[in-house]
Amino acid sequence: MDRRTMVKSGAAALVVMGIGGCRAAGPPRVAAARPPRPRVNLAPVRVSWDRVIRTTVGLRPHRDGGFVLRADKLDEKVLIHNYGHGGAGMSLAWGCGTLVGDLADPAGVRRAAVIGCGSPGLSTARQLQRRGYDVTIYAATVPPDTTSNMSWAGYTPTSGLIEPERRTPAWDAQFRTAAEVSYRQLQLMVGPRYGVYWIDSYNATDDPNPRPRGGGDGDLLPEPLRTGRDREVLGPGEHPFPTQYAIRQSNLAIEPSIYLDALVRDFLAFGGRLVIRRFESRRELAALPEPVIVNCTGLGSFSLFDDKELVPVKGQLTVLVPQPEVDYRASARLPDDSNASINPRSDGIVVGNSQERGVWSMEPNEEIRKRNVDNAIAFFSRMAPPAPGTRLTRSEAPRVTPAVERFFDWRDAH
Repeated sequence: MDRRTMVKSGAAALVVMGIGGCRAAGPPRVAAARPPRPRVNLAPVRVSWDRVIRTTVGLRPHRDGGFVLRADKLDEKVLIHNYGHGGAGMSLAWGCGTLVGDLADPAGVRRAAVIGCGSPGLSTARQLQRRGYDVTIYAATVPPDTTSNMSWAGYTPTSGLIEPERRTPAWDAQFRTAAEVSYRQLQLMVGPRYGVYWIDSYNATDDPNPRPRGGGDGDLLPEPLRTGRDREVLGPGEHPFPTQYAIRQSNLAIEPSIYLDALVRDFLAFGGRLVIRRFESRRELAALPEPVIVNCTGLGSFSLFDDKELVPVKGQLTVLVPQPEVDYRASARLPDDSNASINPRSDGIVVGNSQERGVWSMEPNEEIRKRNVDNAIAFFSRMAPPAPGTRLTRSEAPRVTPAVERFFDWRDAH
């Protein structure tokens, strides 16, 4: 029995119970214990130091006050800022690109320069092209050498985004629009062409109802986009992890190397131009021929636009030899309060993550690297292997997704 069948059976049982509740009262019925569900069978992750193939470092552009998305002037040009997304740049890029288009349209021109070729810059350029703009991207680096290429990558729109006390109603509304548009766009891109796919994520734990860690941003997302809508608690004997429980839910995942290369191809196919160039001052930007300039430089705005609220949050990923049979994410909190985690991609199994605020160094932190790999070895080596000949459990799309009406104003469309 798969999960969809279980849901249908469960719904039917609820209907029967509801009908039975309308009958005349009778002797109390003793509820039967829930029979064990079929065990989830997952391919074991092979984690060892001799399987490590690389460690990558990226600097997230964080602002305690959240991302900047507003129109300004640079001499006679329209200057639109779109930067400071923290760890949510790939999650919010399509929606922010739409909002950039809304800010650019009143200028009445159809030529734009986008500064930056990471996920925010590429998505913005494509959204402008969809509105008929002639777009040139100017960037010092292009995929595979952008910060976006170094990200964990998935739909995590509140990751490292804003300090709760800095939120305003106007910023929240802007964020929610960006989150909804981006989520819809990413759903439409699911498939091998863009490297976007649904993946089952397992949180191995001894507490079936863990309290959320971190905080203050749970209400940022519209209710249909919040995590946990398809949350499923697997009990003892129903999963292979060395914990009592495993909490399973579906997530959108993105493979940066596939995704960003595909966006570059799309951008060029629709007539875009890509110019390798580094800008040292706003005067150099003002000299560009395009009347609309979109700043998607991320941490580059620290010096280029003197935004000293920007702070780097260093992230580090260690990658193991690929295992095509592993198609799930998993994480666990260890007794010393550190984490063990894996994230499979076609180019390798990503192990661990990190957040070092205020660190500008692009060199790997050997202490973090060792901790991430050792934690993964300690935890995932204790996974129970599937029985010989057993069919593996594969990731599925979620049973519950937001309705299309959440993303478009149907009253205006009819």
